[in-house]
Amino acid sequence: MVPHYGDPATAQKLIARLRRQIEAPLLEIIVSDDLSPQPYPEANDVTVVRRTVNGGFGAAVNSGAAVARHSHLLVLNSDLEIDERFLASIVRESEPWQPAVCAPMLVGHDGATQWGGRHFPRHRHHIIEWLTPLARFRSRLHEAVGHDTRCVAGATVPVDWLVGAALLIPRDEFEAVGGFDEDYFMNSEEVDLQRRLRARGVPSIFLGRVAVAHEGGGSSDSDRRVRWVTQSRIRYARVWREHPTMLVAGLRTASVVNLFFNAMRRLSGRRIAPLQTFRRELAAIAPGRVS
Repeated sequence: MVPHYGDPATAQKLIARLRRQIEAPLLEIIVSDDLSPQPYPEANDVTVVRRTVNGGFGAAVNSGAAVARHSHLLVLNSDLEIDERFLASIVRESEPWQPAVCAPMLVGHDGATQWGGRHFPRHRHHIIEWLTPLARFRSRLHEAVGHDTRCVAGATVPVDWLVGAALLIPRDEFEAVGGFDEDYFMNSEEVDLQRRLRARGVPSIFLGRVAVAHEGGGSSDSDRRVRWVTQSRIRYARVWREHPTMLVAGLRTASVVNLFFNAMRRLSGRRIAPLQTFRRELAAIAPGRVS
């Protein structure tokens, strides 16, 4: 299943690769068009679900899952690049763990891992990630921001949760927990889903012997993405009763630290706007409608 929003050409490239799979299991290709401004065109071998409201990733997947007929859902971001044995490989590697949520290793076009296996979110992960003074050290702070560094090429590892760019999910289990919570819109819906599945005894398994290339980043502007991510994290803390007010306070404090740090950089000659950046950060943290 491929959620679609934006240029259909990206999803069409992925679907062309799905059609060329070698030794693949029986496959039903579903595109869930999330009221895209560029609709996905009809195709003979593709079931196109057309949503009447733009609801984000979780809503698009739920709509596609509602018409799926097979035992497992394979949810794929449209910006993935897969090889011709991807389907056969992910089914083979996941089989000993079923029922389980499984995902391949995500690799950027620069060849670096995107740390597809993660620890359940903690406030400290988000606050450390928010701090501008620590940005230069992020290549050494993977565990500090929630990345599970056991998830490397060749490793098969049970993890807390898996990034939603490529997920193999048992359909019965997905339906048993009500699918994705559509109120997240964009971000955190996959960790919320996997946490509910974990309560049913369904683990999340990183499959490091299967890899896909993932562009990431999306087509939206960076300020909107930051707000989506931040508001979803605050909502996750609220849903799971993990002191959302403490997270908000921590992020605001980190923004004050960023303001002073950026002011020092400005005095040293860097072309940055500390106050403007500070206001953008506070706007991302502030409650309100996410759109």
